[in-house]
Amino acid sequence: MTYSIKFSPQAKKFIRKLDKQESLRILEKFEEIKKDPFRYLEHYEGKGYKIRIGDYRSLVDVDLKEEVLFIRIFDKRGRIYK
Repeated sequence: MTYSIKFSPQAKKFIRKLDKQESLRILEKFEEIKKDPFRYLEHYEGKGYKIRIGDYRSLVDVDLKEEVLFIRIFDKRGRIYK
C-alpha cells in the first residue's frame, strides 16, 4: 500500500528555500514514508499527525480512503508548534 503525498504551498516554499542537499534528503525521506506512513507518523492533537525528519517537523493530514498524505506545515522544530 503506497500513499501519495501532496504538499501545501507553504511546505513547498520552505523545502525549496533549503540548500539542495538538505532538500534532497528530506524528499528522499518522504519517498520512504509513502511506502509505510504509519511507521513514521505520530498522533498530534485531534485528527492530525506529525513527522520528524532531523531538526524539522511536519504536520500531516491523512486521507485513508484516497491514500493521500497532505503535508500542511513543514518547518524547523521550534517554530512549527506555534
